[in-house]
Amino acid sequence: MIAGLAKGLRVIEGFTADHPRQSISDVAEATGLDRATARRCLLTLAELGYAAHDGKYFTLTPRVLRLGTACLATLPLAQMVQPWLDQLSEELGESSSVSVLDEGEVVYVARAAQRKVMSIALMPGSRLPAYCTSMGRVLLAALPEDQARARLAAMALEARTPLTVTDPEALMARLSVVRAQGYEVIDQEVEMGLRSIAVPLLDAHGRTIAALNLGLPVRDTPLEEIPARYLPALERLQAELKRVLR
Repeated sequence: MIAGLAKGLRVIEGFTADHPRQSISDVAEATGLDRATARRCLLTLAELGYAAHDGKYFTLTPRVLRLGTACLATLPLAQMVQPWLDQLSEELGESSSVSVLDEGEVVYVARAAQRKVMSIALMPGSRLPAYCTSMGRVLLAALPEDQARARLAAMALEARTPLTVTDPEALMARLSVVRAQGYEVIDQEVEMGLRSIAVPLLDAHGRTIAALNLGLPVRDTPLEEIPARYLPALERLQAELKRVLR
């Protein structure tokens, strides 16, 4: 047991959203350390760039994110995103999923279900066609245009509902829109009664490595209001995950 390391970690954990800016006395009170020990820990953190000091108050710097990022980057994608999915679904009251592209299908790697919105049970490992799903179109739009066209040409473009777009040129035009706007909304193309909105998940280099979506019952939100209502939360999570995905 390295007592100094333990005390330093206690000091870091003493900074919270409610108390982001603290004096030595504040930190000593929050951690139970004496003032001299709290002072040494804070000055050490400041010297190493993990804290900033204005002469009286200390704040943590973004450098502390490295401590968690290094660990998160070693986790499998599903394990990494699941806590965020759970939080997102709890916040919005809608089911959320993350998937990757496998040839002409999306493969679900993580899911947080709030209520059943499809007749089939979706879970990690489930597959759906890429051409008619919001996550699939986001992932296809991330490919170079010739590769996306080749993927569509290899798929059986079947009409799953009366609203399913199956024309290859119409789909390519839709992918251009998705590429430009950075998200996709699907209106009952997979199953009647189901809408969804998806965004790409980017790694730290800006490459699309997966897609994130929300499944929405038709009765809840008018189609034209879906982006305004749900996109901000999806984009916040997209930005958070970009810092840790490798």
